[in-house]
Amino acid sequence: MASYHKDPERIAALSPEEYRVTQQNGTERPGTGAYLGNKEPGIYVDIVSGEPLFASADKYDSGCGWPSFTKPLEAAHVAELRDATLGMIRTEVRSAHGDSHLGHVFPDGPRDRGGLRYCINSASLRFIHRDDMEAEGYGAYLDQVEDVT
Repeated sequence: MASYHKDPERIAALSPEEYRVTQQNGTERPGTGAYLGNKEPGIYVDIVSGEPLFASADKYDSGCGWPSFTKPLEAAHVAELRDATLGMIRTEVRSAHGDSHLGHVFPDGPRDRGGLRYCINSASLRFIHRDDMEAEGYGAYLDQVEDVT
């Protein structure tokens, strides 16, 4: 099993937007994220720690302006915390090992797939294509990624 942690070198290499989102609890503007329209098979990992977070098989178009997923790839890698900012109660989603702010989870996802919508900032993620997963050390997750060829 790989070891995931908050990596100072990766933090130093983040773009200003990636830093603002992951380290300062920011939110990218809706419709602007690099992975919003991504339909390639693969997994999404924390840009700071590399821990596997979401699979392309669980991604769907929610119309909210951010990449949306029905569930985490590894529940143990996603921490859910109460967020009372902006005058409302929400559930913040953070990477468990990297402590990166990812986004929020809402109870308005597809009912037939669990009813949750993990609304995630592209800036907090790195996408690993199915074809590269084995080489990058994520081969154990290949069975959870659909083959769309």
